[in-house]
Amino acid sequence: MKAYRAALLRFAEDGRALYDEDGFLLVGPGPQGHRVVRAAGAWSTLAGNYPGVAVEHLPGRILAPGFIDLHVHFPQTDVIGSPAEGLLPWLENYTFPHEARFADPAYAHGVAQVFLDELLRHGVTTPLTFATSHPASVDALMAEAERRGMRLIAGKVLQDRHSPDGVRDETEQSLADSETLIRRWHGRARLGYAITPRFAPSCSDAQLRGAGELAARHPDVWIQSHVAENKDEIRWARELFPDARSYLAVYDGFGLMRERAIYAHCIHFDDDDRRLMRSTGAAAAVSPTSNLFLGSGFFDYEGARRIGFHHGLASDVGGGTSFSPFHTMLAAYYVGREGQTKPGISLSPQDLWWQHTAGAAQALGLEGTIGNLQPGCEADFLVLDPHATPLLSRKVTHARDLDELLFSLMVLGDDRVVERVHLAQ
Repeated sequence: MKAYRAALLRFAEDGRALYDEDGFLLVGPGPQGHRVVRAAGAWSTLAGNYPGVAVEHLPGRILAPGFIDLHVHFPQTDVIGSPAEGLLPWLENYTFPHEARFADPAYAHGVAQVFLDELLRHGVTTPLTFATSHPASVDALMAEAERRGMRLIAGKVLQDRHSPDGVRDETEQSLADSETLIRRWHGRARLGYAITPRFAPSCSDAQLRGAGELAARHPDVWIQSHVAENKDEIRWARELFPDARSYLAVYDGFGLMRERAIYAHCIHFDDDDRRLMRSTGAAAAVSPTSNLFLGSGFFDYEGARRIGFHHGLASDVGGGTSFSPFHTMLAAYYVGREGQTKPGISLSPQDLWWQHTAGAAQALGLEGTIGNLQPGCEADFLVLDPHATPLLSRKVTHARDLDELLFSLMVLGDDRVVERVHLAQ
């Protein structure tokens, strides 16, 4: 076992941040063979209970849970920052041509290395990520994550129509490939599989039906897709599925709404959609930098909280503009404040950090496993340096309380704040 002494950030069950300026974090072997948090709290309370344990003193640093990215596209690592008029042109001109290259296993492995290195450099210890329609892309990403000891959830994209050559798959083969990949990777090391229809317009009825049947056979895997991101996309989905009450209801009709189902964006919802999210246990991956970049709209936090369904934060790289959770949290603050197209609310810094850590874990059905530094959680944690840049250092020195400290890090922080990343390997 090993202990760390520094300021310590973790979260209570109700989402409140718990902060010890002089904290004690003890990690040691867990029942699954990787390290877990054995004790966490104030140094004065806990340190005396473990007299023989080696302690690393980290003055001026903050120990914090690793961030969770609820929606990111591994094959779009090199698409980030590509100009486009909107979602559909961006897919056609940049995303699909690039994703076609992932049929080559060597190319997929090379990008997987860069992708995971970037996530870790920015403090993201668990991503829920799309691969491409090529099984080799899943194999490459899973193998690289396993080698690093990362917890990662990913899946082969399903898209058997309205997709160009090079990324379009074949209905029956795509489902057979997904089944094979589930058996190969799901539950191995710290890896999980997600059944991944790209979005309803890219999938035939037969493919969506098969995805729902696959989900029924494997209730412990995840489901991920996109919904209600862009008004043109919504119009298209309604034309293709005229019998569905809404775009979201398309997925429900094929058995793809349940706990462990994560839907990116969820912007253009009505209250019936929100109630469907709540009743099925599905969760929204709020992707603010992507939504602002592509002009898609603003996630309605007031509506999500009034009805009450799970949601957490996501980078959505490459539509999103940064791997940095600090940038994502700041963009979510902007989105919450926007009050011209929806009710505007001011999200607290504690809430925003929770959405990217313990709240995201709750959305994944992994509450108490990742995203927190409470006893029993896997020991994925960060050593943060709040004095990493001159302006940030000046700002946090004058912080009067935890909200001001977290908000300063959120507004002024970036990858330079992340001094070290510890994985529970």
